[in-house]
Amino acid sequence: MAPSRSYGTASTWTSMLYGRIYTTIGLLKTELRDNAMQSTALDSLPPKLRRSLAKLGGDIATARRKRSLTAVMMAERVGAAKSTYLKVEKGDPSVSMGVYAMALFVLGFGDAVGDIVDPRRDDVGLLLDAERLPKRVRPKKVPTAL
Repeated sequence: MAPSRSYGTASTWTSMLYGRIYTTIGLLKTELRDNAMQSTALDSLPPKLRRSLAKLGGDIATARRKRSLTAVMMAERVGAAKSTYLKVEKGDPSVSMGVYAMALFVLGFGDAVGDIVDPRRDDVGLLLDAERLPKRVRPKKVPTAL
């Protein structure tokens, strides 16, 4: 005959159950709050930016297939879960920029990340710099000794 297990009194068991319920409810509230804050920012992305991210993800997927790499292999090399890497290939804006950058690096496009906002290729910035140039340049006065 197997020994019977004692779970304590009914009030102890009820207290444990309520404690677990309150902990679960607290975690759910936190997750809902975090998701609500995140989705608000992601929902406000302009359609053109969403299309650009989707194109980037598709280009990453094409480059991966050209190199005969599986999604699992890429995920391992990027250092992310397979599900996260698959989000990259879909252009999901919730994936961190670091994961996108690492995917580009693994595929051999690491230099492209540093050139995204290269000041030499910033046409608007170059125009603004040209507008700020002074009309005349005068030599600075050199103080003379008495």
